[in-house]
Amino acid sequence: MISLHTSPLLQPGQGDAGGMNVYVRELVSGLAQVGVRCYTYTRRTSADQPVEVYVEPGHVVVHIDAGAHDLPKEDLPAIVPAFAAGVRSHIESAGGVDVIHANYWLSGLAGHRLKHQLGVPLVMTFHTLAKVKAQGGDPEPQWREQTECEIIGCCDAICVSCTEEESQFRALYGDPPGRVEIVAPGVEHAFFAPGAKAGARLALGLANEPTLLFVGRIQPLKGLDVAIKALAMLPQRNAQLVVVGGASGQQGDGEIGRIHQLADKLGVGQRIRFVEPQKHHALSTYYRSADVVIVPSRSESFGLVALEAAACGIPVVASGVGGLLTLVDHGDSGFLVPGREPERFAAYVSRLLHDRRLAQRMAERSFHRASQYTWKHAALVLQPLYSSLTIGALVECAA
Repeated sequence: MISLHTSPLLQPGQGDAGGMNVYVRELVSGLAQVGVRCYTYTRRTSADQPVEVYVEPGHVVVHIDAGAHDLPKEDLPAIVPAFAAGVRSHIESAGGVDVIHANYWLSGLAGHRLKHQLGVPLVMTFHTLAKVKAQGGDPEPQWREQTECEIIGCCDAICVSCTEEESQFRALYGDPPGRVEIVAPGVEHAFFAPGAKAGARLALGLANEPTLLFVGRIQPLKGLDVAIKALAMLPQRNAQLVVVGGASGQQGDGEIGRIHQLADKLGVGQRIRFVEPQKHHALSTYYRSADVVIVPSRSESFGLVALEAAACGIPVVASGVGGLLTLVDHGDSGFLVPGREPERFAAYVSRLLHDRRLAQRMAERSFHRASQYTWKHAALVLQPLYSSLTIGALVECAA
């Protein structure tokens, strides 16, 4: 498993650590538990990181030296050759691997090289794609789009999270030479489960008032500004918004400043509580404290925040994009907003805050829906995929 730009051992919600970190860590854990031995390769970002971290039986995280420890994400393409060389060296010393599974396009660059060098199948989970981000108003450089197309042309299998993501992928990129496999992410139900709302608020020191929750990195893509505008439009003037997350990307610090200015301008600054990124399992208390979780992202391949909220029995009001279209049943387990107009978010949030019977019904339906998603199930989809790829002919590179 390759996760070049961000380690599964990092705390989500800050820097480049987010849902993908959780995805890689929990998916590999699921694979290890069904008997697939995995190394996860990531780039060393500090001198005190050991070469290998034994996570659990069958799961080892390996730190590869490639470039300066504090290298910004924008400069990482230049160190891909060095990273791939380090991964290859470790693989050969460990006795080889059967399959390479890369996550995100930067890892795909390394995986593409390693496929040709080692002669093993390449599986790819992109998480985000340039063309998809452009549709949401976040264009990427043309060379990234071209690079992703080259990787797609050499992949033996591409994993998507749901049928909606598959349809979007085929519409934008056509039918790839390799397989497209739906591998839905999971949720750790031992941590994310319903609990007492009053107790959660007491534990967090929150007022017992209508509560909205936003969880995610603070960057334009995640749409925190929409959540704040929606808060200002609510007729429930005592409603509060809890924001759990930190700055991310080149625009992160500037976005935080912009968010605070927006909140003050709209007169809701005193009703927003900003919380530093939390350890993943600790997020369950924040979910349980909320009446509504708001997910106003411009694009989402799946939306783990929405799934974790649902597992805790909390209704979601989310953008009608990407995997959220599959995860949230509009009017049944939550509400989907076409477009990103704050007025529509506010209307649905207000409806849930006003109608307790509706909110309770949606809480029950969302919990039931989330119970279908487990990391073990994802691992059991991947296990036979990996096996089948090792006995078939490899996709010949189209680049």
